[in-house]
Amino acid sequence: MRKHLTTALVAAAALALTATACEDSGTPPGDKPPATRTTAAPEAGAKPAALPDMTGKGLQSAQDQAQAAGFHNLHSHDALGRGRLQALDRNWKVCGQTPAPGEHPTDTKVDFATVKLEETCPPEDAGGTEPTTASTMPDFTGKSVKVARQSLDTSTSLTVTDASAQGRMVLMESNWQVCTQTPAPGTRLDGQPVTLTAVKFGESC
Repeated sequence: MRKHLTTALVAAAALALTATACEDSGTPPGDKPPATRTTAAPEAGAKPAALPDMTGKGLQSAQDQAQAAGFHNLHSHDALGRGRLQALDRNWKVCGQTPAPGEHPTDTKVDFATVKLEETCPPEDAGGTEPTTASTMPDFTGKSVKVARQSLDTSTSLTVTDASAQGRMVLMESNWQVCTQTPAPGTRLDGQPVTLTAVKFGESC
């Protein structure tokens, strides 16, 4: 008799707890609570902002000021067309920029044409376009060996030698300019090897 009474008391207590829980949650017994919906906020378009004129400024300062104005898609290139990388921004200065100063969406790509601090800006930007793979031999005379290599198919067998009598190794190709080439400009390229001779920029072929 005592065992049956204990079982009944336990069952009654459990029923009371269930009823209390349902009242607290506001959910009828056996029903699942409603799922929580999360709606992503719509992505706002880039707002226009004033892009300053960076001409004549150091590249690092130009980039900092562009970012302060809200522009973060920043790029730079060698205005002399030698394909050099701006590894240390403080050693380069801005000759021009694309787009021009003025109001632009802040997600606009900003590209700075640059030269080293001790160099003079060219009359025209010679490095604004990326080299494309050539199907006929371009005239590489006066261009950097690096740009010449970038213009050839990656499978091309390329030999570069020092055009002077010093027999130097052509290591930093962006510092060397092409003097002669084989095959001649205009020749159809169909897998034949290419040979270049070069000297350092500032030297005569």
